[in-house]
Amino acid sequence: MFDRIRRRLPGKWGEVPTTIPVVRLQGAIGMVSPLRPGLSLAALAPALDKAFGFEAPAVALVINSPGGSPVQSRLIHDRIRELAAEKKREVLVFVEDVAASGGYMLAVAGDEIFVDASSIVGSIGVVSAGFGFTDAIARLGIERRVHTAGESKAILDPFRPERDEDVLHLKTIQQEMHESFIALVKARRGDVLSEAPDLFSGLFWTGSTSRDLGLVDGIGNIRSVLRARFGDKVKMRLVGGPRSIFSRKQGVGVSGASLLSGGSLSEGWAEDAVATLEQRALWARYGL
Repeated sequence: MFDRIRRRLPGKWGEVPTTIPVVRLQGAIGMVSPLRPGLSLAALAPALDKAFGFEAPAVALVINSPGGSPVQSRLIHDRIRELAAEKKREVLVFVEDVAASGGYMLAVAGDEIFVDASSIVGSIGVVSAGFGFTDAIARLGIERRVHTAGESKAILDPFRPERDEDVLHLKTIQQEMHESFIALVKARRGDVLSEAPDLFSGLFWTGSTSRDLGLVDGIGNIRSVLRARFGDKVKMRLVGGPRSIFSRKQGVGVSGASLLSGGSLSEGWAEDAVATLEQRALWARYGL
């Protein structure tokens, strides 16, 4: 309201600098625990709605994510595009350390993508990783007992020998997901993508190389790009989502829902430890 009144004033008193809302998309996607909310549509929706509600020519997204859940990645991507179309806002994406796998799916929601020369970008693929413990439990004298209704209910059980037909079924699912990912990237950036044969192989590259491949649009940081685009007086307004009742700095806290449903602090810490290890493994894939 103050800005609207100010615009009616004469001379320099009526000059109102452009304010660009900024939303940070930080961390692994979909790896939610009581102490770490993670990146999910449910967690991000309030911040996205608020950011696109600004009277601004664009919304800036700062992304730093090694990926995670393909479903949550797609849901967040789609919500960003829906809001951009509804509010007629340009979406500018700025990649920090990494936008890989699901993190890159978030990035292609942008109309333009800017990176640091040393950012890690790409990994357009699907991965499923685990361990096999059949020999270990045999040495320990442990008998595995599994009872199912449905012959394929326990496929890929890590305590049972791997079957070729189970692996084939998993790879079929992965192929479908991979093709969906590729189609999305081509739909968003098909006019600028290179024809490199390994573009969709799951490899990842530096920001400089990813620009040459057409995966991103340019090298630049949020401050320099926004100043060049909207003037030296441009303001950036960080928009955050709601915090839990025990939230702390960097969004770490025990969710109220967890406690209300009978969860305990010790359970939250245990789940958080597992989630932390999973996230650490994701970041480590990219040398981070």
